[in-house]
Amino acid sequence: SYIIGSGHHTNSHIINENGYVFQAPITFYTQDGRWDMAPGFEKENLRFSRILTTECLTCHNHYPDAVEGSLNKYESMPTGIACERCHGPGEVHVKEKLSGKIVDTSQQIDYSIINPKDLPKDLQVDLCQRCHLQGIAVLEEGKTFFDFQPGRPLSDIVNVFLPRYTNSHEQFIMASQADRLRLSKCYTLSEEMTCLTCHHPHHSVRKADKASFNKPCISCHQQKEVAECSVPIATRNLQQDNCVSCHMPPSGSTDIPHVNITDHFISKSIAKGSERINSEEKEEIARFLGLQIRTKKKGSAIEMARGYLAMFDKYVEADAVLDSADYYLAMVSKDDLLWFKTKVHYYFSRKSYAEITKLVFNQEAANQTDAWTAYRIGEAQTSMKDHAKALLYYKRATKLMPFNLEFQEKLGSVYIALEYLPQAKKTFE
Repeated sequence: SYIIGSGHHTNSHIINENGYVFQAPITFYTQDGRWDMAPGFEKENLRFSRILTTECLTCHNHYPDAVEGSLNKYESMPTGIACERCHGPGEVHVKEKLSGKIVDTSQQIDYSIINPKDLPKDLQVDLCQRCHLQGIAVLEEGKTFFDFQPGRPLSDIVNVFLPRYTNSHEQFIMASQADRLRLSKCYTLSEEMTCLTCHHPHHSVRKADKASFNKPCISCHQQKEVAECSVPIATRNLQQDNCVSCHMPPSGSTDIPHVNITDHFISKSIAKGSERINSEEKEEIARFLGLQIRTKKKGSAIEMARGYLAMFDKYVEADAVLDSADYYLAMVSKDDLLWFKTKVHYYFSRKSYAEITKLVFNQEAANQTDAWTAYRIGEAQTSMKDHAKALLYYKRATKLMPFNLEFQEKLGSVYIALEYLPQAKKTFE
């Protein structure tokens, strides 16, 4: 139904079934000119069951018209990225220009619209890393992936966590440009360097002059207090004195096959010609160090607990990950508004269904305001063979998210267990 991707690396495909959208299991890899399984499908063929949520589509496309109460159902799907993704709402800007209020932007800032280059460094990077910082995304309570606006801190809407391993400096995922750049001394030692230092968002990287990417390097490293290039001039000439080709070499990613991407970690240690460990050694020494929050300097205990639970759900089903979630949850007060739902989530991940039953013993299903919490309690009650209580929580979950097909399926199943066959038939239909 849709093709997605710029075509620089891949073209992937979306199937639309009655408004519910799914990723097709094959992708065209443009650099190699070949078809293969879509990323992630080579490990487990999910066929046509991988749903495309707003988390996926709000980075790869302009905002679709999502159906409230669903995970992957949409009324309409735009094609392409629109101006307001980077410049913010344009209504005031249009009204001012039509009324004749023109600002000379070479002399002053036009405050009727966001121009990313006028934002402070941290907010510029937040704008770019909204989509160029793929990781474990956890929405703030009550927020959606539609809520971020240019000029606002990203952490107001969503926090993004990255797992760190002993070999993370060598391996990285594809959409990690913001993270890799922020690891670079060139970035950390500069008060002004952002993505816009090297990139013009309106110009194709493919068509840009290589010299335009080297100019920022040269302009800084010609200063006396900044180290000059120590490579012999003969070697530099072989590379046509191209800073980027040595210090930001193309590399594969750990999550997308058949692609070469520019590593945005600017470093002497990864420069072309330097010794690098081979893939076998990388795997042998890789050890998980923990989650790092990348949208703020330090996450709270509840934010870290939720980050580890999201990591368990999406990527790594390991006891150690849940141990870390439990460690942070122990620091959270029961008065915290997020404690209860996070505790239910933790017990559900542990399959500690009896603990969930104890936790909700005196609670009413109708009082649950979070669909996933109601669903998880329903699953716990089902596992404990208490189908009558499970029914109450499944009904609550489907009321809060009526177009979540998994919730509806569970509701239909518990109707069958209770021999409410007309209700089961209606639910499944």
